[in-house]
Amino acid sequence: MYSFTDKVVWVTGSSTGIGSSIAKAFAEAGAKLVVHGNSNVDAAKETVNAVQALGAEALLVTGDVTKPLHIQEMVEQINARFGRLDVLVNNAGTMVKRSKIEDLDHDTWNNIFDINVSSVFHVTKAALHLLKKSANGNIINITSIAARNGGGGGAVAYASAKGAVSTLTRGLAKELLEYNIRVNGIAPGVIETPFHERYSSQELLDKMTAQIPLGRTGTPDDIAGVALFLASDYSSYLVGEIVEANGGMLMD
Repeated sequence: MYSFTDKVVWVTGSSTGIGSSIAKAFAEAGAKLVVHGNSNVDAAKETVNAVQALGAEALLVTGDVTKPLHIQEMVEQINARFGRLDVLVNNAGTMVKRSKIEDLDHDTWNNIFDINVSSVFHVTKAALHLLKKSANGNIINITSIAARNGGGGGAVAYASAKGAVSTLTRGLAKELLEYNIRVNGIAPGVIETPFHERYSSQELLDKMTAQIPLGRTGTPDDIAGVALFLASDYSSYLVGEIVEANGGMLMD
């Protein structure tokens, strides 16, 4: 259905979960992949192997997306290998930990914003000159249903950060149109990933699942399909849109 033959796609945080599924989906559609890992490089290598098994060319870059120097080094590697970038998926992010406001310390708050918001800014800025070389550049930022509903218990910092990602997405969408770069976002709901294995108890997961009209939690592939759509010509009139992919848990 979608063809990204010879397109260069960089997915940050593509070791596991949503990022890994997005990378594999673009590989199946013919793209050349830049796979990124930081804390779990071994898993990132597994994603590279899976992408290559699908017949796609893959480059592995590693580094901390909260550190501009690391980002610049990764961008230089992409430039040396491919010379351009067609699609950037800003997926890297995490909750760090659940913490109620009275227990939330300054460093944790800043860390959550660095990982989820500042990373999007720094990566986008560093990669912009490569995206400008594309005939139809595309940026997809992964935000969250938490940006709209405030998140589950102890997620006020994460929800606030993802709200900032959604706003940043709309601002970038307006600013980058002059370079023929479209920017949109995806706000996943409750998705079966290592994220919830780490930060959500089974009791909390059951409670959230009960609120999903579709009757099930989502899978990383559910989000990967949305990413393919947003990066394709089928969505050519979508700009600054946040696609709520949550099984009906939140409806506009």
